[in-house]
Amino acid sequence: MQVLRKLLFPISLIYGLIVFLRNRLYDMGIYSSKSFSTKTICVGNLSVGGTGKTPMIELLVRALKEDYGVAILSRGYKRKSEGFLLSDEKTIVEDLGDEPFQLKTKFPEITVAVDADRRNGISQLENLIKPDVILLDDAFQHRKVKPDFSILLTAYDNLYVNDWYLPTGNLRDSKREASRANVIVVTKCPSDVSKQERASIAVKMNLAADQKLLFSYLRYNTDLKGAEVTLDSLRGEKVTLVTGIANPAPLEKYLLSEGLTFEHLKYNDHHFFSDQEIALLREKECILTTEKDYVRLQSKLPKLHYIEVKHEFLEDGKAILEAALNQFMTKTS
Repeated sequence: MQVLRKLLFPISLIYGLIVFLRNRLYDMGIYSSKSFSTKTICVGNLSVGGTGKTPMIELLVRALKEDYGVAILSRGYKRKSEGFLLSDEKTIVEDLGDEPFQLKTKFPEITVAVDADRRNGISQLENLIKPDVILLDDAFQHRKVKPDFSILLTAYDNLYVNDWYLPTGNLRDSKREASRANVIVVTKCPSDVSKQERASIAVKMNLAADQKLLFSYLRYNTDLKGAEVTLDSLRGEKVTLVTGIANPAPLEKYLLSEGLTFEHLKYNDHHFFSDQEIALLREKECILTTEKDYVRLQSKLPKLHYIEVKHEFLEDGKAILEAALNQFMTKTS
């Protein structure tokens, strides 16, 4: 695969040129970016693959929901519905998409909507719900909307500054667009990453004085959900790990470090399981999966466990982010 990606380098040059021209047209005002009266916070990345956007949205919900009316707007990738959809207690995962459904399940008091047309989605939420703030999930490259505050995520093991355009690399947008972010979070770091290495990354990124650079790592909850057991109790058991996420490597590494032995059935990101695949999984003694996969499997498999994950910031990163959010939310338009 790596050889093929290198052979496709000429295509990545064409893709990069298209991305550059598109962004220039927005920068020059030839293509318009629309602002809205409702405060908007964008969470996204410059690359394909998992950088922890959903856990970041969860973190923002927890930080804001006690003081503000919060709504989440997502594209609803691979959902089986079309247009604008406002979730309610009858909404199913196939219509909402796995990540929005996960968020609605975890925060039933929060408004969750999906629409590939972010402008229309925001307008609908303003008319129907009138929230204080709208969290835009995976919308950094969606320049038809001009968010008021942007959080850009980049994974420690694949920093955008070291990457290249698709299909040779994983970038779907230009590195230069990082200048639009208010906060950049390097996610999935080792929990003991040194100050020297963080300083080296900061030099590489060469951010503006008003941009904040934070570092986070993934913390897994050892109290498993679904059929509730502890991670310790699965040691020595015949465990099947089932993942349909972009990058399961950090989870796999963590489980091995915790002494679990398991077979790993890997599926594509946002995978919807066929009847044949479900029949195969029902033959397994114990299935461990991610929270995103759980919402697609919970009605189909017994004795299904999932492991929660959240961002933990190094040093005072959480306080810095919360202070920036508070300053943004209390700032008058």
